[in-house]
Amino acid sequence: MKKLHKVIASILFASLITGCVQNNDKSKVNNDNKNIENSTNDNIKEDSLNAGELIIDNHKIEDEPRYGTPIVISYNGGICAGAPNIADIRGEFKKRGIEVEYVSGESNVDALGTGKADASVGHITKFIPPTLNGVNMIFTSGAHTGCKSLYVLDNRKIESTKDLVGKTVGFPEPIGASDQNIALRFFHKDNIGVDEVKYKQVELSAIIQSLEKGEIQGAILTDEYADKFLKDGTLKRIRSLTWDDDFKNETCCVNAMNADFVEENPLMAKLYNEAVIETQIWIEEHPEEAAKILYDNNWASGDFDASVRMLDSYNWNVTFENTSNTFKTGFNEYKEMGIIKTEMNSDEFLKNYWQTIGLEDSDFK
Repeated sequence: MKKLHKVIASILFASLITGCVQNNDKSKVNNDNKNIENSTNDNIKEDSLNAGELIIDNHKIEDEPRYGTPIVISYNGGICAGAPNIADIRGEFKKRGIEVEYVSGESNVDALGTGKADASVGHITKFIPPTLNGVNMIFTSGAHTGCKSLYVLDNRKIESTKDLVGKTVGFPEPIGASDQNIALRFFHKDNIGVDEVKYKQVELSAIIQSLEKGEIQGAILTDEYADKFLKDGTLKRIRSLTWDDDFKNETCCVNAMNADFVEENPLMAKLYNEAVIETQIWIEEHPEEAAKILYDNNWASGDFDASVRMLDSYNWNVTFENTSNTFKTGFNEYKEMGIIKTEMNSDEFLKNYWQTIGLEDSDFK
């Protein structure tokens, strides 16, 4: 990572990764920084230090190299990733003295890894393999539970995941993105091997037609998109992040940030996360108002009432503890499936890639 040039006082976040998918060694932001003081204070203090960490007094946000410039958010639309946008409209960033702007059009993994974006929201386990492969990002807080499910035609031909063995599951996102990662975990939970199901990217507008033509036999879809097809009897849901007991309490999506940005601008990163988490807690109590903000700003489309129901079905007040536990579960399952090959264990993964930037669950009660 780059070293701070303008900051005469900061925390040097560093830790050594002992293994990853491609056996790359990479230093990442360490998760032992527990006590960043109020962002307007002069000092940052630490309760404990690991080898290689430093305390330097008198760090102020004005000293950070990105102070006075917008935090860039990678966002391609939709309600699941909309909390930062809602935070912006509600003035949560402004009242903390920071600004944001948006980029879209490319993978948020690529945008974060290349530094074209500083922050984004994405499916939690999708991020694990690219991060281990050296993509320069870390994870700072959970976003919400739920949001996608596995659907089939409601014609009684397929009743469970077992009936999809040897068949094809389609989804709108590219191979390797969140849709496939979700499908892999559904099948793994049901003791179905990685190679026992085929996968295919299908344009969203063609999903139903592809199912009816038999080109695919299952589909990973957002719950709000599938809602109308459930109501008219076209589809049925056979596995779900949102409603199934073995998934509904997991963190589905996570707030991710470029690792260099956090290292060089820890107070800006902390304020950003405070604003987003406070907004997520607000969404939990105001799903209809949250949906209206997204629709009024053309950040969401489709049936408004379905979006409200889906927003209301997620838990937006996910804890740091719940999110870290979900990372552990996903990491261990990916090792079992052979998707990642690393000597690292889940605790080491969290130490290297999970950074709450001085925030704790008790800060939001």
